[in-house]
Amino acid sequence: MRVCRVALMFLVGLTVSFNLALAGVEFEKSPPLTETIRIPVGEVKPSAETQLPLITWGGDIATILANGNSSSTTTESIFGKKGLKFKLARMDEFKKQVESYLRGEMPYLRGTMGMINMASELLSQDPRTRPIVVYQMTWSSGGDCLVAKEGIKSVKDLKGKTIALQAYGPHVDYLGNLLKGAGLSTRDVQIRWTTDLTGAENTPAKALHRADVQAALVIIPDGLTLTSNGTVGTGAEGSVKGARILLSTKTANRIIADVYAVRSDYFEKHKDKVQAFVHGLMLGEQQLKALVAAKDKRPADFKNMITAAARILLDSPQAVADAEALYGDCEYVGFQGNVKFFGDPEWPRYFVKVTDEIQSTFVSIGLLNKKVPLEHAKWDFDRFRTGLTGIDTVESPRFKAEEVARVVERRRAMGAMEEGELFSFEIFFKPNQNTFEAEMYAPDFDRVVQLASTYGGAIIIVEGHSDPLGYLTRKKKGATEIELKRVGQAAKNLSLTRALSVRDGIMAYAKGKYISLDPSQFSVVGHGIYQPKNGMCGNEPCAPKTPEEWLSNMRVAFRIIQVEAEKSVFSPLE
Repeated sequence: MRVCRVALMFLVGLTVSFNLALAGVEFEKSPPLTETIRIPVGEVKPSAETQLPLITWGGDIATILANGNSSSTTTESIFGKKGLKFKLARMDEFKKQVESYLRGEMPYLRGTMGMINMASELLSQDPRTRPIVVYQMTWSSGGDCLVAKEGIKSVKDLKGKTIALQAYGPHVDYLGNLLKGAGLSTRDVQIRWTTDLTGAENTPAKALHRADVQAALVIIPDGLTLTSNGTVGTGAEGSVKGARILLSTKTANRIIADVYAVRSDYFEKHKDKVQAFVHGLMLGEQQLKALVAAKDKRPADFKNMITAAARILLDSPQAVADAEALYGDCEYVGFQGNVKFFGDPEWPRYFVKVTDEIQSTFVSIGLLNKKVPLEHAKWDFDRFRTGLTGIDTVESPRFKAEEVARVVERRRAMGAMEEGELFSFEIFFKPNQNTFEAEMYAPDFDRVVQLASTYGGAIIIVEGHSDPLGYLTRKKKGATEIELKRVGQAAKNLSLTRALSVRDGIMAYAKGKYISLDPSQFSVVGHGIYQPKNGMCGNEPCAPKTPEEWLSNMRVAFRIIQVEAEKSVFSPLE
């Protein structure tokens, strides 16, 4: 189930009983769906209306708009004009969706890429139900988060810790991706599965109150409650003392993809209808964006749309503010995003790569017995261009360079470069080395490209360092203060030059693989000799005592930093 800020109000109302019920949190096992669902496969039942699943997620508002702001398709709606007729059905429990799909009660599945992959082994046992992914709606951009207790400052600190998350929910592959980015795997942590995602007795949020659980993957309303509205948990009003949001999909905004899939037998017989459905979704998204942008000029149309979304997704036509919040927690990908997701094999978040990444995680934790090929529709996207506008627009820089520089300089002055650090790693070079050939550093460059693509809302700081031995040798020989300052500045310049060279090398490397990185995402810093690996001795760097210590200072470090608290830095693409 995917829900959003609307749950916050609900959870706050449960605060008193929340804490009293903590002892009742029960964990469950999470075997593959092949062992928990045994439904006979049925043919897709003919009907005047095709049942179309929704889940409580902002991406589904475009579907409702395309259906005429109605549960049943209206004649004048986008879908209606295409001759489609749907009956929208909100189905937040994915296992029930899968059961209906297998019985033939509906041909479509609505879930995240993680959910579809989770069911792929089960659904591929019969060629009729093999899922074909036909459309990507959104990326989660702020709707999901990892909350950690005091003492856990980065993802790598999760090693050996216990993490709670919903079984068969949207966060399983999210966890796998986070751990992989930190050089860990699911074998490095203890996972505790809960039955529900939110608003019930057995949820990750409740589990975090237990002393034996150190982190939890939750939806953002729960994350805000656990951390005293996104700060640090005080222990009051449902929060956990010392807990904070370590990372949300505002930063990791290329992990959770929401999609539609369709049964292969239905796709073969009704490809024209599926194609019309996908085109209708694109048009619906386009109209939705335009309506949101012009809501002050078209108040009646906007109210009609958002009231319908609140009624269908939240069971209350009055919950329009919560429906707007749903919209704000996702990033629609549109025509351009679908072309990239399904059609650019060089992109790190390409459909096939994401599928392999997800299934590797699921096999490692026993949710799949084996990897299963997952297909997409292989659309000729030129067929979808009719009626769409602005689809050739080139993406603009997402980060404001001056604001990024200000944040980095402030953190450097405070000695707090690790603040908000998600991941970090280093590459080393040899004495007098000024070039960084991709052939030599390909694995490291690949890692940067992967992280930059996955954590599109994070800054990547490239830090250059220099060897202090020359400086210390000059000092020992009695160099004057002026000479030492000059040597120190030269070392700082050299470290900055090296950092720039590494950044440029990565940009060129990515471009050579037809991957477009955003230069504004990178910030370059030269530290010179004053952050040596072997430490500081007073105000001067300590002299390296071994060749290994000497070489260890010749390095460029990468820090992937979340800047969600620095709202002026990052501008999500519209």
